[in-house]
Amino acid sequence: MVLKILMLIVFFGVMVGIGLYCRRNATDVDGFVLGGRSVGPWLTAFAYGTSYFSAVVFVGYAGQFGWRYGIAATWAGRTRIQTQHLDSATMPEYFGKRFDSKALKIAASVIIFIFLIPYTASLYNGLSRLFGMAFHIDYSICVIVMAILTGIYVIAGGYMATAINDFIQGVIMIFGIIAVILAVLNSQGGFLAALDGLSRISDPAVSSSPGVFNSFFGPDPVNLLGVVILTSLGTWGLPQMVQKFYAIKSEGAVYKGTVISTAFAFIVAGGCYFLGGFGRLFTYNMEIAENGVPVGGPDILIAVVVILVLSASMSTLSSLVLTSSSTLTLDFLKDNFIKNMDQKKQLTIMRVLIAAFIAISVILAIIQYKSSVTFIAQLMGVSWGALAGAFLAPFLYGLYWKRTTKIACWVSFLFSTIIMLANIFIRSGFPVLLQSPINAGAFCMIAGLVIVPIVSLFTPAPDKNLINNAFSCYETKVTVRQSQALGDRYTRAHVPG
Repeated sequence: MVLKILMLIVFFGVMVGIGLYCRRNATDVDGFVLGGRSVGPWLTAFAYGTSYFSAVVFVGYAGQFGWRYGIAATWAGRTRIQTQHLDSATMPEYFGKRFDSKALKIAASVIIFIFLIPYTASLYNGLSRLFGMAFHIDYSICVIVMAILTGIYVIAGGYMATAINDFIQGVIMIFGIIAVILAVLNSQGGFLAALDGLSRISDPAVSSSPGVFNSFFGPDPVNLLGVVILTSLGTWGLPQMVQKFYAIKSEGAVYKGTVISTAFAFIVAGGCYFLGGFGRLFTYNMEIAENGVPVGGPDILIAVVVILVLSASMSTLSSLVLTSSSTLTLDFLKDNFIKNMDQKKQLTIMRVLIAAFIAISVILAIIQYKSSVTFIAQLMGVSWGALAGAFLAPFLYGLYWKRTTKIACWVSFLFSTIIMLANIFIRSGFPVLLQSPINAGAFCMIAGLVIVPIVSLFTPAPDKNLINNAFSCYETKVTVRQSQALGDRYTRAHVPG
């Protein structure tokens, strides 16, 4: 226990220290929100990866779906160019300038603020359950301590502090997941022995087919597909993920970052789902409920890596609160409710909102825990489904297709928001397959990719001057076309013609 506490003290000390050190980079809005658009490939790749992999994935998804499905559970440069050209620091600001709609920007900011809250609540839920098991500390205390420490380094250092801490936390995640995989396989006599053991397990509550838990598609391939769509396609439309590309330094950093983030995802995602898939081999120390799910969640195996999950959760939490506060300040309050907001006032309001957002999510997490709503992945599914369903299609089509219209964006926003809200309040009225928030979220994403082009073709074309301005950035010449070289916004040499 003493060793565990010392490790935590060192871990938290480093995180807070980096936040205080990075205060010098957070003196204006561009530095606080985007790190001055000078973040290199390693920091960007790890910031992107660690923002995705949190306790929700390790505990809610890898554990829950690894348990249910067994071993079967196992575009950036263009974004940077156009968002810099439009001088947008957030996704709502991008929508507002790309489609010349102040109302669209406000609507996007409201959607982000509302639906990031359940995601954050699920984040606390997953982490604090593991933390409580390892240290026997009350859930509420775990939530409050984690929130305060994360808030300190984000409020002090902004995006740069978040990116550096994400890198450190990412390294911990990689080595941690590898160490746990080796320990798990060793405890079962190796990989083949573990697979053989999994093939001998049957669970009538899930499937009556023998050996289904070590098959490639598992006992429920249809619902597994919903998980794959939500967790893979969804990242393209989540504001806290996409905005990482706003801050990347150059085209070279984009290419390197792509390779690094892919390798990171392969190790961490593959590792955590791999562990979840073998969770049934460890039921000897679990109490199993009547429905076949372990009491307290199917994630006891992950409890031995509290620091690993802590790293994943704090990195995601910092990204969520920074995204929410910057969106609410720059896209909702600025010029709409508070006129003449200078840089100093913007920074102050963002820092206050970070604290407020953390406090709200903490309260909701504790209420959710006290009310015995324990399905972690459900909260994340609602959040991801609404956000990625609303933004994915308009964002992708807006980057590549000039014919994308403002009305199509509105339809995509409203469709996914209404569907996911209805899934919360009148879930029983949905078709059986879509009663799951995960499947409903996957449906919204795919539907948006169909809705946006159809609505765009049947609505008036956008203004030519607006389109020419938005897409002119791709034709700006440096030594090559800017679609192949980002360059530096202040020092690039414009070549005539």
